[in-house]
Amino acid sequence: MSSRLLPLRSVAELVSRRNGVVPAEAIAVAAPIVESVRLRGEAALREYAERFSDVAPGGRLFLDRGVLARALSDLAAEDRARLERVAERIRTFAEAQRRALDSVTVAVPGGTAGHWIAPLERAGCYAPGGRYPLPSSVLMTAVTAKTAGVEQIWVASPKPQPITLAAAALAGADGVLSAGGAHAIAALAFGVGPLSACDVVVGPGNRYVTAAKQLVAGRVAIDMLAGPSELVVFADTTASPAAVAADLLAQAEHDADALPILVTTDRKLAEHVEAELARQLAALPTEPLARKALANGGVVVVSNVEEGVVACDALAPEHLELLLDNADLVAPRLTHFGALFIGGASAEVLGDYGAGPNHVLPTGGTARSKGGLSVYTFLRVRTWLRIDDGAAARPLLEDAAWFGRVEGLEGHARSSERRLD
Repeated sequence: MSSRLLPLRSVAELVSRRNGVVPAEAIAVAAPIVESVRLRGEAALREYAERFSDVAPGGRLFLDRGVLARALSDLAAEDRARLERVAERIRTFAEAQRRALDSVTVAVPGGTAGHWIAPLERAGCYAPGGRYPLPSSVLMTAVTAKTAGVEQIWVASPKPQPITLAAAALAGADGVLSAGGAHAIAALAFGVGPLSACDVVVGPGNRYVTAAKQLVAGRVAIDMLAGPSELVVFADTTASPAAVAADLLAQAEHDADALPILVTTDRKLAEHVEAELARQLAALPTEPLARKALANGGVVVVSNVEEGVVACDALAPEHLELLLDNADLVAPRLTHFGALFIGGASAEVLGDYGAGPNHVLPTGGTARSKGGLSVYTFLRVRTWLRIDDGAAARPLLEDAAWFGRVEGLEGHARSSERRLD
């Protein structure tokens, strides 16, 4: 067994260490909970919420806007100002994304076709509340949903702290469900009490939350199935070992299954980072957790930048930092990542805490096929067709009739030909 804090590994080994995003054990635990909430509604939700200490026996499950507003008004002025600044950065970025997608109209024979952009009506936003409250996740999900134009937004979080409620108020949420885990996801998906069934359920969570999202995905839209958090730092001789170590530790303290990885062209840097990890870990309050996560990750030493690019794309990480002399030139060559941080000053934690882009991102290599949560998660593209000139539409009608007969659907062909008259 390696005595290193961050073991030397190959890319193939690191990829193989990723188990399925949703373990079978988590599905087995979550499935009966989800089904119970679906069938028994609020009674089942309360049973699980009290069993898992989300609320005290008989405690309030549904917190309305009045409760959220009071939490916001009671917040210390400096804390409120910080929440407002971060919320505004997230909103500004989401507004820019929304402006990038617009309605479309194109000419077709005899008329026009196009699409409209419409928001979903109801969104459920999950915010973990395990060891610490995560108001940042409330802002990332609910502010983005609100910017998209979602009419009704509920946040679910176990044992929500005042700062979580204040963040929900700032984000414009309609209420907070004081519950977490699979039962909270089921409540968001199927609707319970004053909480109407949502059209989309988003937000990070543990394996049971993720399992529940997979189970309800046929009933509602979800953002993604997110696994343990990941960071790849791609660094060369110009990188600061202390900064690399600090960034890896920031990722490692998420949980024991987190995946902190260093890809480097400089073997000496790897050794310096190892020494820095030992030094910084000794003074880190989350040391036990971070130490386990470091052992789960690794160092990949590559021969050159080109080999490093290939390694990073093979890993397709949630977060990718470029601590390289020519980071701006390397960035466009990378293809697979959830979020990219270009240059030594662009710490991944700035993405976690509201520089603007969302921190709900694909993990487990799914960045090859999926992007992170964004304003687009809460929007639908609605297409339309209008034919005004039947004579001009003849080529369109004849082509449709031909396709109907080629595919053995005579009714389709006749429906199109009816318009030829």
